[in-house]
Amino acid sequence: MEKLGLGIIGCGNISDIYLKNCKSKFPSIKLIACSDLDMEKAEAKAKEYDIKACTVEELLANDDINIVLNITTPQSHRIVCEQILKAGKHVYVEKPLSLTKEDGKFLVDLANEKGLKIGCAPDTFLGGGIQTCAKLIEDGWIGEPIAATAFLTCHGHESWHPDPEFYYKVGGGPMFDMGPYYLTALISLLGPVDTVAGYTKKSFETRTITSEKKCGQIIDVEVPTHINGLLRFKNGAIGTLITSFDVWGAELPRIEIYGTKGSLSVPDPNTFGGPVKIRTNNNNEFVEMPLSHGYAENSRGLGIADMAEAIINNTNHKANGDLAYHVLDIMHAFHEASDKEEYIKIESTCLKPEMMKR
Repeated sequence: MEKLGLGIIGCGNISDIYLKNCKSKFPSIKLIACSDLDMEKAEAKAKEYDIKACTVEELLANDDINIVLNITTPQSHRIVCEQILKAGKHVYVEKPLSLTKEDGKFLVDLANEKGLKIGCAPDTFLGGGIQTCAKLIEDGWIGEPIAATAFLTCHGHESWHPDPEFYYKVGGGPMFDMGPYYLTALISLLGPVDTVAGYTKKSFETRTITSEKKCGQIIDVEVPTHINGLLRFKNGAIGTLITSFDVWGAELPRIEIYGTKGSLSVPDPNTFGGPVKIRTNNNNEFVEMPLSHGYAENSRGLGIADMAEAIINNTNHKANGDLAYHVLDIMHAFHEASDKEEYIKIESTCLKPEMMKR
């Protein structure tokens, strides 16, 4: 199979799983080089994975590299993606697409203008768990979907993350950190969103870091840390979404889809596998279903591989810019709805992603 060359910009915490998978897991890509502002980090990763370490400028000038993975911090997503696209290379970026809707639309438009593809995490919805859910819905197991619930509840990242400050600054918070996983999963199962409403709040003015590196440091909280949202999907289904960094403990499901003939329990959208459980109208309890699709293990990079195949075959990729921008639009709309105390009509849209081949 034809392979496209891949370069990676950003060698932080999340880079290892991308480097590991992109090195040997996917037949459509060949990992060539990595770069970071801290060249010592880049050189260490390059040595570990037997690839080249180079500056960003050198990486973008390398004719063997067709796709660049941007896993810099979210504040840098727009400027680095713009550099990549202007260098004539396809780009796949970690979530979110950018911090603002204006920057997100700029990147999607720039990619289209240059005839290049732009992709965006998360790609967890391409894994065996959520793909199995999509097939069960398509095959009519729960009838017509009429509603959904989704919950992300925890007490923030200051207890485990070495540098948790960003999560409480503009561009952070539970919606922009974890919302992309939940919204992308919901859209992949139910299609695009038409209207949202929401309320947001900030429960704690400061946070105390308890992770080892910066233990005792105080963080000023700048963003809402508890968001309750309502979604009306274009297919008529109604969704409820809560993302929170203010909850010490809960016994909530991750995602459930409710249909006219049954209910579907969807696995954690931050993972690729199961379990997938279903209860139909002629059953008294949930039953675990076998996975219909592969990539149930941690397969970050699957979205890049799917994009590479789409480039090779001149088809559409699934974790695409329109989907990522629609998710970004919805996330901002929850906050806007709360600020204005009104329903927000979502101006963007996207196609419901096609299912993966098994």
